Amino acid sequence: MPLVTRNIEPRHVCRQVLPSTIRSELECVTNISLANIIRQLGSLSKYAEDVFGELFVQAGAFAIRVNSLGERVDRLQVKVTQLDPKEEEVSLQAITQKKAFHSNLTQDQQLFCRPSLPLPVQETYLTCNPPPPLNNLSQYRYTHTHTSAKARTAHNNGVKGIKHIKTFSVHFFIYIYISHLKKKSMTPARRTSTLLGRLSTRCWDIVGTQEH
Repeated sequence: MPLVTRNIEPRHVCRQVLPSTIRSELECVTNISLANIIRQLGSLSKYAEDVFGELFVQAGAFAIRVNSLGERVDRLQVKVTQLDPKEEEVSLQAITQKKAFHSNLTQDQQLFCRPSLPLPVQETYLTCNPPPPLNNLSQYRYTHTHTSAKARTAHNNGVKGIKHIKTFSVHFFIYIYISHLKKKSMTPARRTSTLLGRLSTRCWDIVGTQEH
């Protein structure tokens, strides 16, 4: 899903309700539009400063890497010029026994942590609503392999509603969501036929059990 990192505010320049006491509406709309355009220019200059600041940091890191690479090339060039194949004899056994060259690669870690977020994304994140406190339901989450002591005690004491949350997982909510979409997409006639089909199947099951 695309994420907008920088929003220019205000988005609407002229969309504003005018007070009833204004005599010259045209002049009022003109002043409001000019003020909002100035605010947009200020927001744009702020984001331009952020963009050029990020480019400056990336260019500085790139310059440091280029300088280090140039120093390595210079050292390697000095070693190659000082090497004389006529004076130094290298046997085939020494070549095969020598370990292959392995460069030291530094892998970036913690790429998606909170401090690595850009400043506009952090501002957008702070304006969002806090997540719902679903961790309060962790005391009711237990399975056959992992059972919390509090949930086991509540289940043994016969607390109402605990047995309905026995399989508390993501699949439960996905199943409810899919069934809700199916109900919305079904027409009334199709719903009636589906209910009749379920009733007929249930009746045949009851008849079959009575015959046996």
